[in-house]
Amino acid sequence: VVAARAYGLRPVDGPFGDIADPDGYKAQCNRGAVLGCEGKWAIHPSQVALANEVYSPSEAEVTKANRILEAMDKAQREGLGAVSLDGKLIDIASIKQAEQIVKKSEAIAAAAM
Repeated sequence: VVAARAYGLRPVDGPFGDIADPDGYKAQCNRGAVLGCEGKWAIHPSQVALANEVYSPSEAEVTKANRILEAMDKAQREGLGAVSLDGKLIDIASIKQAEQIVKKSEAIAAAAM
């Protein structure tokens, strides 16, 4: 994961061969997500929905990400150097994460059309 990120690549977890074990596949997806992977190979159609479930941002995550970006935009319009949301400081890392979540959500929505 670190090597992929260092070269600007998006890490994707490898295959899970037991297509008859959806719980095992989902557990492997969760493990990959915790380690920083952005997806997992699906070698059987039954694995696609499970991977999408784990690696797609939830509605709550997208809502929070949009709120972060809106708060930062408002702060910039008002000339503020720092901004908080719900009592927490929004830093550049929060903004970058929020941008990625929104971008991923928009890509998923576009692909579904």
